[in-house]
Amino acid sequence: MRVTKIVNNNIVISEDKNHKEVVLMGKGLGFQKHKGDEIKLSQIEKTYVMKDHGMTQRFQEMLTDIPIERVKICNKIIQYAKDTLQKNINDNIYVSLTDHINFAIERVEMGVPFQNPFLWEIKKFYYQEYLIGKVAIGMIEKELKVTLPQDEAAFIALHIVNAELDLDMTEMVSMTKLVNDILKIVDKHFGEQIDKESVFYERFITHLKFFAQRVYIGKEVKSDDTEFQEIIRNKYHECIECVDEIKDYVKKTCNHDITDEELMYLTVHIKRVTTR
Repeated sequence: MRVTKIVNNNIVISEDKNHKEVVLMGKGLGFQKHKGDEIKLSQIEKTYVMKDHGMTQRFQEMLTDIPIERVKICNKIIQYAKDTLQKNINDNIYVSLTDHINFAIERVEMGVPFQNPFLWEIKKFYYQEYLIGKVAIGMIEKELKVTLPQDEAAFIALHIVNAELDLDMTEMVSMTKLVNDILKIVDKHFGEQIDKESVFYERFITHLKFFAQRVYIGKEVKSDDTEFQEIIRNKYHECIECVDEIKDYVKKTCNHDITDEELMYLTVHIKRVTTR
């Protein structure tokens, strides 16, 4: 591999064997190097492959301003998330999470407090990612001697979930709000009838998370089994008013028409969480 551009003493741009642009990081990797110089593979600590040139360009610009030790701790956090979740995570997280953590550290150093308005929701809906966020805060404190507030664990969790789903952060926040608002509608209709400690409630939340994903990517669940759908509506008629309100809310806020199949699944889940 050869240098195509030098970002700083520790980061250079090159191309892989498929002529795809890559960002390479390693101690002294760019020191006294010139365009066209050969890169020793033993010096490369991390290789970043972004999905397009624009993202690579943004990553380059970001890395020129961020201390290398912060970049390295973000690498460790992302690798820990990958190892823990055992899921595909979009590599654009190297841009989004590194940028976020750098900014979070700067806020702490300036004494600027920042609260996460979705802390409760994120802990409830994305608990595994939230736990990773808490570990990340511990890693940052241990290696960088910076104590981030616990709210940051939820922000880190959102970036991880965003990379899992390959959505942008605005969509991720909107999805979280949608799930929470639907739960509020259900709570308004049934209140104390809901067993929030039951396995059915956990399954309902999981269903709502996937439902919210389908809403924001425009994917629909359809079925021709209208007879079964009608049976559900008649059998669980006490849930229909609640489900209809959810339907109207989603249409109003997301401009999305919930299919009869989706309404049937929502009805079944609501019935389960309200039956003690």
